[in-house]
Amino acid sequence: MIILRLIYLIVLPVLVTGRLWAVLRGRESWGDFAHRMRGPAMPQGAVWIHGASVGEVASARQIIAALRAHPVLVTCNTATGRDSVASWGMAHVTPALAPLDFGGVARRMMAQARALIVLENELWPNRILAAHAAQKPVILLGARMSDRSAAKWSKRNALAMRMLGPVALAVPQDPTSQNNLVGLGVPAEAMQGPIVLKAAYETDTTPLPDDLSAFGPGHTILAASTHAGEEALVLDAFTKALSEQPDLRLIVAPRHPNRAAEIAGLVKASGLTLAQRSRGEAPDALVYLADTLGEMSLWYRRAGVAFLGGSLVDRGGHTPFEPIAYDCPILHGPYVRNFKEIYGALDAEMAAIEVRDAASLSGAMIAHLDDRAMANRARAVAKPVDLAPLIAQITATLGARAAN
Repeated sequence: MIILRLIYLIVLPVLVTGRLWAVLRGRESWGDFAHRMRGPAMPQGAVWIHGASVGEVASARQIIAALRAHPVLVTCNTATGRDSVASWGMAHVTPALAPLDFGGVARRMMAQARALIVLENELWPNRILAAHAAQKPVILLGARMSDRSAAKWSKRNALAMRMLGPVALAVPQDPTSQNNLVGLGVPAEAMQGPIVLKAAYETDTTPLPDDLSAFGPGHTILAASTHAGEEALVLDAFTKALSEQPDLRLIVAPRHPNRAAEIAGLVKASGLTLAQRSRGEAPDALVYLADTLGEMSLWYRRAGVAFLGGSLVDRGGHTPFEPIAYDCPILHGPYVRNFKEIYGALDAEMAAIEVRDAASLSGAMIAHLDDRAMANRARAVAKPVDLAPLIAQITATLGARAAN
């Protein structure tokens, strides 16, 4: 811990400068800066759930919704993640930006909290140790611990043991993470079998808005959760595909909607017509920019094939489980390390198609548009996950610790 505190003192000016720069660039507000430095207000007795960004908190949405008996504070490292949680409209949930991992802030927040739930690999030492010191349960959900990360933690074995030894419940997302977490100190009695939270999607069955009737699986292509460097390739591929099927439409739903101006510029430079959802424009252009949060289910329900972003640039890829739940055929790039196992299984069964450039993406857009057989194969590969037993166990863990 002495070494950790020295490291924190060294990097503190860099962290603070980075947050100030985000405010000056207009990406965050001064209120956001205050949350980063001092922490958001912790509702008394709240369950504090922390995830990195959109994908992590979305994977726990069913669990968060089920914890209605308690106030819940959900913190994210990114404003996009926080805003995504806000878009759910859950009355018992307070979304906020996560504070930097300062010891004093963590101790003050955990003094008010009921428990700490950590999603995936967000193992922040001060936060977790403050929960242990306050005798509040720590739960690891969808925990991810690769061999590489485990090797790094093993060099700080005493710290890892202090953090992970008192964990009340650990639910890894794969066998490798399970073995590595046990090796780093998670008690065997706290460990549960691997569960892929992101495989547990509840599909939206509400009627689709009338203004989206122009889209349909026979002619609509979706570029979902795209990152910088991918939209240009998608637009190039779409332009090529248009020459073969002139009635095609493209929906671009970027991972970070605040990149809308940049993407709109790319569309206009390509010569394609553009309509923008955030501006309330009618979706009557060749390209519809879905620069909003919390509406991805709309686009999967209307598209005949989806390219999943973060995979043609090295961002590790995004979850295939949501499009599978909506029977939307999947195209992806080679960079899918975040979901290596499921993409490998899908590709092996021709239940998803890997593309590497605009040319291969263009061909796949046409070949797999409204490919029902491919969607059915994906359903067979990705078995649905029932979270009810896990939710019951989390509720029991919170109740048992509260009684103590």
